[in-house]
Parts: sequence; structure tokens; C-alpha cells
Amino acid sequence: MATARPIYLDHHATTPVDPRVFDAMRPFFLEKFGNAASVNHAFGTEAADAVEQARGEVAQLLGADASSLIFTSGATEANNLALLGVVRAAGPGRHVIATSAEHRSVLDPLRRLERSGTEVTLLPVDKYARVEPGQVAACIKANTVLVSVILANNEVGSINPLREIGEICRERNILLHSDAVQAVGKIPIDLSELPIDLLSLSAHKLYGPKGAGALFVRRDRGRIAIEPLLYGGGHERRLRSGTLPVLLIVGLGVACRIAEEEMDEESARLASLRERLLRGLQQELDGLHVNGHPSERLAGNFNVSFDGVDGEALMSGLSGIAVSSGSACTSADPEPSHVLRAMGVSDALTRASLRFGLGRSTTAAQIDEAVRIVVAAVRKLRSAAATTQSANGS
Repeated sequence: MATARPIYLDHHATTPVDPRVFDAMRPFFLEKFGNAASVNHAFGTEAADAVEQARGEVAQLLGADASSLIFTSGATEANNLALLGVVRAAGPGRHVIATSAEHRSVLDPLRRLERSGTEVTLLPVDKYARVEPGQVAACIKANTVLVSVILANNEVGSINPLREIGEICRERNILLHSDAVQAVGKIPIDLSELPIDLLSLSAHKLYGPKGAGALFVRRDRGRIAIEPLLYGGGHERRLRSGTLPVLLIVGLGVACRIAEEEMDEESARLASLRERLLRGLQQELDGLHVNGHPSERLAGNFNVSFDGVDGEALMSGLSGIAVSSGSACTSADPEPSHVLRAMGVSDALTRASLRFGLGRSTTAAQIDEAVRIVVAAVRKLRSAAATTQSANGS
């Protein structure tokens, strides 16, 4: 007898491919297999047309010009291209500002830059993992070339005030980059009026395929100098060489189109389910600590810590649901979440935290079952801890 699969509540780590996205990709596996760079025959032009249609669909979701989008293998590459590319093009002796709650695909390239002589300032965040615009303004120097601030935090879902930060950067003639991976397709983004110069996104976070992403590089305020990471055929405006994965890009485009059409309704539904999850846990358990901003947050994010619980044991006791204790990209790291630590959360609570990522397939019945599983696990662990403490005390 097959074991039932757990309830999937980890949509911040990745999302399943939407069936409509898969249907759009299917012909490009076998029938429409042309190379988008081979435009001297029908197979190539068919592929090139599909790429440009997808570029337009991504641009439509972002309120951007299609020519400003560079397709990449995902957001990690997009973040690296933005950070390493801009700073290296600017030359030595430069200064970069970011926050201590950024994703590792931002923090690690910054460490690499720092080792090679770039000055890096990591701003502290508040108890919600947000940074104040005034903090950014206060740290800008004469040699600052780039500010990088995550739009929606990947662990606690808090949304940063990018408009205000962008206006400060515009006034000082400094580029603003944002890792918007968790935000794209979840909250409205209009780059025609939002002062962001570079923005990273990934298909697999919005029901598209793994292996495709994009970097928005603003073009309406003059050319942004970027040193490429990859050299070769000069694909993607000579910023990212390599044969384009047409089927993956098609999937990204369709995923963006669906997100634009369904975002408002889906956000309202997920916010309702998140509140159902919170109420269910609060009714059965005390000692809960919700992490993240109470209102300026992603609808599908719920991050909570539990008093009196061993985090490793808690994760082991949740066999019926698939959740996370932090970022998927740092799950092999035994250290507590750097985001929660930056927010001032104690190590004990950081280790006893769960990140729920609600998504398109999540139902009320699944939320109720998740509440039952978590409550049972927490009660069991607290009871065991109390028994051990009593025995030691006697």
C-alpha cells in the first residue's frame, strides 16, 4: 500500500508547474525544438518568436519594456549578474549597500566582492525584517554605486518600502537592485513608475519550470554598465551568452500571464487561509510568535516560532506536511536562520520556527489538517520536555 504524500505547504521553496504552463511548454520538447538564435530557417524563427512572446508576457506582468529583460537560468544567476556585473563594470574602490536579511544569492556574491576589495555595508533590519529608507540614505557615500534590497523577504514575507528607497537612490544617482523572487506574481509591481533599476525573478516560484529566470535592466534612464558573467555568442543583448532554453522561457511567460490574470483573487484567498491557520494554532496552543510584518507581507507566507520546543524534533514530527524551517537554499546549514537572527529572534525560537508557504493548490481542509498535525507535535514535545525537566528536578 502506497504511503500518502504529505500536504505541500512549502510554496516559497518551489511551486508545482501549473498544468496550463506545462501544456504550453509541451510542443517545445519534441515538435518546436529550434534554436532561437538560428533565425535563418523556420525552426529557429519559430523558437525566436516564442521567446519574444514570453518576454512580452513577463514584461506585461512587471509593467516593463520587453527589451529590458534578460533571460537567465534563474534568480541566483540574475542576482549574481546584477551585483557582480554592475560593481565590476564600475571599477575598483566602489561601495555597495544591502541588508542583513537578504537571500544568500545576494549575500554570497557580496562577500565575494568584499574579498576582492569592494566596500560592503549590510544594514540592520527591524523586528519585521524591514529596512527603513532613512538607514539607506545615511549610509550612502561618494563611492556608492549600488543598493540591493529584497522586495519581499523569502522567510517571513515582509515587504520592504522599495518606492521610498528607490527615490533616495534616484536623488543620489545610485542604482537600486531588488531580489523580487517571492514578490513577482504575488503582489502588483509596476516598473514603469517604481524606481527600481535592476530586478531579479525566477519561474519556479510562480508555477513555472525550474531553470528559467530573468533580470530586468532599466533602459529608459541611460545605459547601465554591466560586466557579463558568461561569454560566448552574445545572446541576450551581449549580457548573457548561451543557447536559450526556449521551452523553459515559454513556461515562464505563461506563468507570468496567469499570475497577472489571477493575482488579486489568489492573494485574497491565500490571506484568508493564512488567517485560518493562525486562528487554528492560537486556539489550541499558547507560546506562539508570528514572525514578519502584521500587514505589509505576502498573503501566502506564515512564519511562526513555538516556545518550549526543540526545532529539530519538531521538524521530525511533522511527517504529514511539507514545510520549511527557513530558506530552501540554506536547509543544509545547521545554523539558525540568519533572517530571524537579524530580526532579533532568540536562537531557541529561531530553531523552533516553521515557514508555511501557502499556494495555488492549498485548500481549507489541508490547513485544518496541518493545524491538527502541528498541534499534536508541539504538545507531544512540550509534554516530553516537561517530563524530562520534572525527572531532572526530582
